[in-house]
Amino acid sequence: MDSETLRQKLEQLTGKRTGLKQLGRQQSASLFGVGTEGKDQPVISEGSLWVPLYDNDGRITAVWVELDGLSSREVQLVNYAVQNFAVALKATGFREEGEVEARQLSSWLNAQLEQEKDDAEIPDEMALKSRLFSDMIPFLLSSENVHSPQVSYRSLMKLLRSYFENEVLLIPLQEKEWLILARKELLTGGDDKEDEEENDDDLLAQTSMGLHELIASEWVGIFHLAVAPAVVPVKGLTGSVALLRETIILGRIFQVGEYIHLPWELRLERLVNSIPDTRRRKLLGQIGDYTSVLSDKEMLLTLETFFEMDCNVSETAKKLYIHRNTLLYRLDKIKQETGADVRSFGDAAIVKLTMLLYKVTKRK
Repeated sequence: MDSETLRQKLEQLTGKRTGLKQLGRQQSASLFGVGTEGKDQPVISEGSLWVPLYDNDGRITAVWVELDGLSSREVQLVNYAVQNFAVALKATGFREEGEVEARQLSSWLNAQLEQEKDDAEIPDEMALKSRLFSDMIPFLLSSENVHSPQVSYRSLMKLLRSYFENEVLLIPLQEKEWLILARKELLTGGDDKEDEEENDDDLLAQTSMGLHELIASEWVGIFHLAVAPAVVPVKGLTGSVALLRETIILGRIFQVGEYIHLPWELRLERLVNSIPDTRRRKLLGQIGDYTSVLSDKEMLLTLETFFEMDCNVSETAKKLYIHRNTLLYRLDKIKQETGADVRSFGDAAIVKLTMLLYKVTKRK
C-alpha cells in the first residue's frame, strides 16, 4: 500500500477530509518539535490530527485528519494505522529520497491523464504541492528494456542529483516511465539574462543530450527522453505530461534510431499522426507511388538528410560524406522515379508529407 492509498482509506473510514503534507523546516519544528524526543508523536492543531510519517532533513511529512465528530476510538485507530505505515516506510528506505510524496503525486497524475484532464490543478492534499509553484522544466524518461529489472527510484534519483546542480524532483509514473522536474534556472545557471547566442529550445536540447548520455552510460538498454518548455507544475503539469507522452510516441514512429525527442521538432508529424488511417492511405494513393524510393534505405536516408539540412545540397553532401555530384545524381534519380524535384519547395513539401504518411501507415 502506498501513501495515497492510505490517505484514501482513512478518508473513507472516517468520513473526514484527510491529507498528506510535507511541512517546511520551521513549521515542522513548531508543530512536532523536530530534534526532540517527542517528534514522532501525533499532535492536534487547528482542528486536525497530525500524525508524522517521517523526517527528511528537518522536513516532516505528516498525515492530517479533520477531528470534528471523530470519537476517541477512531482517533486511536487513525494513530495506529499511520504509525504502522510509518514503520513500514522506514524499513523500505523510501523516506530518504521523498518517494512517498512522489508516488502520491504519481497516482493523481495518472488518474487525471486517464480521464484526459490535461488542465487539472494539483489539489491541496498533494504533499509536494508547495514545491510546484515556480517554473520547472519537465522531462519524461521511458525505457524499452522489457526483460531487464526496473531501475530503482533511489538509484535514478542519485544519478539525477549528480547531473542537476539545482533541486530536482522524480515522479515514477507507469512501469519504466519517470517524470523529472528540474528548476528552470538550469538553463541559465541562475542568470536571468537571455543568452544572445542560444535560445531556450537549443539549451533544452543540449541538456537532454547530456542527461540521456549520462543515463545510457549507467544502464544498458534503450531509453527515450522527451523535454518540454518550462511550466508552473501546480497548474500545467498534466498538460505537459500528456505532451511528453505523445512526443515519445511520435518519436518512436517517425524518428527511428533516435532517442531524444523534442515536441517543437515534431509538429508536422503530430498533424500527420492525427489523420485517420483510412484517410492516410487514401492520401498516399492520391499522391502517387513512391514505394521504390521510400523502401530504398539509401534513398530514404538521402531524403531525410536533405530535409534535415534545409534542402542545402552542399551541407547534405557533407553530412552524408559523399561528393556533391553523387548527391545530385541521387536527387535526379528520385525525380525520374517519382516526378518530384525535391530542390523545388512545392515538390519537397509533397515528398516530405509522403515520407511521414509512409512511415506511420506501414506500421499499422
